[in-house]
Amino acid sequence: MQPSEAPGARSLDIASKIALTLRQMGIPGIPRNYELFYEAYTGTNQALIADIIDLGTKATQARLDDISARHIGRGRAEDIVESARNEIAGKIDEVMLLLLKERKSLESYGKFLDETSSGIGDRTILTKDLLARIVGVMAAATGTTIDHGRQIARSMADKSTELEKVKSTLEEYKRLADTDPLTQIHNRRAFDNALASIYTNGKAMLPGSLIIADIDDFKRINDGYGHPTGDHIIQSVAAILQAIAPGGVFVARTGGEEFALIATCGDEQAVAELAEQARMAIERGDYSSQQTGEPCGPITVSMGMCMASEAGSPDDLYAKADRALYASKTSGRNRVTLHSSLAKGEFRKGWMLYKND
Repeated sequence: MQPSEAPGARSLDIASKIALTLRQMGIPGIPRNYELFYEAYTGTNQALIADIIDLGTKATQARLDDISARHIGRGRAEDIVESARNEIAGKIDEVMLLLLKERKSLESYGKFLDETSSGIGDRTILTKDLLARIVGVMAAATGTTIDHGRQIARSMADKSTELEKVKSTLEEYKRLADTDPLTQIHNRRAFDNALASIYTNGKAMLPGSLIIADIDDFKRINDGYGHPTGDHIIQSVAAILQAIAPGGVFVARTGGEEFALIATCGDEQAVAELAEQARMAIERGDYSSQQTGEPCGPITVSMGMCMASEAGSPDDLYAKADRALYASKTSGRNRVTLHSSLAKGEFRKGWMLYKND
């Protein structure tokens, strides 16, 4: 790994390099690990780079966190959030000050009108000169108040624009924090949050379901055609899943060559048909070596599916979908297994609801 060579590379190239490095070193692609390697690739901290290289292929999460603590300190995410929070607080204070000034200006103008009205009422005779002076003073006061109001309006517009920029920055950070850098679909962090949202107080509050998909025999692809081709296939599978999934279906890369889909509507049959459509679309895809251009397919995936109503928690749902995935793997791969078929004792080796014979 040559972290110091990457500062001039495009962000997408850096993301691909980091994803490949994490995979080669056997390091989970979680946000804090990605941030650490991003600092190594784009920064000039030679001590950090040396510590990363010294990890070899036996990096533990504890060692990675220790390196992060020594060289990065608090995560960039926390810095961004705190900076944005402070900026928003400052802008809100400025807006409140503007509103206070406008209130005082209007109160002063109201007081002036009251005093002028009282002054006129105290006089039994109004001369032309007096009326002219009153009109002149009131016109000047009114003009000043209008100008002040315009200034306040312009300032409020400016502050609103600045707040929108801060909001956009926070939204972009959240998008990046929830996005897998290799495939540009949701990552494991976003997946965990989406899965948890199905359940409240240990009960499935939404008619949800989970599909786990794993690329078959992926080690053969990496060993035979190289990691760049492996990464390209992962990207292609992600694109197919994203294209096949209808609106409202959550698609994520949960790690390595594994993906997940969360559907919050539809019965078991409808979701199973969606899984089968995705499986067939991936099998029909064209895949070639990134180095030689030679075909490296067919590429297939095994899938396991479980309805949220069959599980008592997010972890339970994932475990049951994973069990169904394992059944697909052990029965010949390239198929979809429903957890309900396992639970009913209907599953046996060589039989599947959806099977590519």
